[in-house]
Amino acid sequence: MIKNIIFDLGGIFMTLDYQKTEDLFVQYGIKDFKQLFNQHHASPVFEQLETGKISPEAFYDAFRTISQTSLSNEQIEEAWNAMLLSFPLDRLEWLKNIKSKYNIYLYSNTNIIHYEAFMKLYEHVTGTNSFNDFFIKAYYSHEFGYRKPHTESYLKILEEQGLIAEETLFIDDTLVNIEGAQAAGLQTIHLVPPKTVLSLEL
Repeated sequence: MIKNIIFDLGGIFMTLDYQKTEDLFVQYGIKDFKQLFNQHHASPVFEQLETGKISPEAFYDAFRTISQTSLSNEQIEEAWNAMLLSFPLDRLEWLKNIKSKYNIYLYSNTNIIHYEAFMKLYEHVTGTNSFNDFFIKAYYSHEFGYRKPHTESYLKILEEQGLIAEETLFIDDTLVNIEGAQAAGLQTIHLVPPKTVLSLEL
């Protein structure tokens, strides 16, 4: 019996295109960006950004060092945010309905640069700034200090919220994150395109 659902954000409620970020970095001369960051892997400097251990300014400096470029902060930010596309309204309507049936939470690997950008995007799409209000709690890795797929991060959420793993469903579009959740005892759905939350029967 599922009582609780923990949702991922990117690829679930917000559409992403990692290729757009890679393409722009390649255009800026960074040919191996995919080795530094992709949907399934993050190099240490990105992990530090996504767990709130370094500031955006420190990240930009570190990124210039590891990529051996002299890109401006603005160029790095533009390319880094290029992957963020939109919030499809039909998925948000679905989320509003599912909220009446389950205790729902969000758990997203993100960072303050992306967070500020996608909250502006959400406000542009919906005319409100209420995205986090859908959830009992929204866990963002840069605030939480943990990131997926580390099993301890899921256990921390279960402990904080007083949830039973067997009664809790985790939905994500990235397999390694699903595997981390399964190791913590959670029920899981690996939701991959072309399927969306609209395809789920919950």
